[in-house]
Amino acid sequence: MITVEKLKSFGADTEDGIARCLDDEGFYLMLVQSAVTDEQISALEKQITEKKLDSAFETAHALKGVYANLSLTPLYEIICEITEHLRSRDDIDYTPLTSKLDSSMNQLIALSC
Repeated sequence: MITVEKLKSFGADTEDGIARCLDDEGFYLMLVQSAVTDEQISALEKQITEKKLDSAFETAHALKGVYANLSLTPLYEIICEITEHLRSRDDIDYTPLTSKLDSSMNQLIALSC
């Protein structure tokens, strides 16, 4: 089960995230759990692989908002970098960035055990 303490050890700014949820810790933790089970990272990676950079930008930008609102700093920092490359429609190898994103998400998923 994800807890505030585990999220702090992950690097999340839980005070900010909870404040954004009107100081409702239970609601915050529910939203974080929803982010953990979301399949948008997989969708993003598929869009990038298929060179659908416009769609990938939209997906990355949405994830950026989710991670910012939940103050999931480790995920937010990586998705910001990906979003900016996609905003410019950079035709680069995104594998190092998506691997970092996957790794960070896997760390967050591990907290829910």
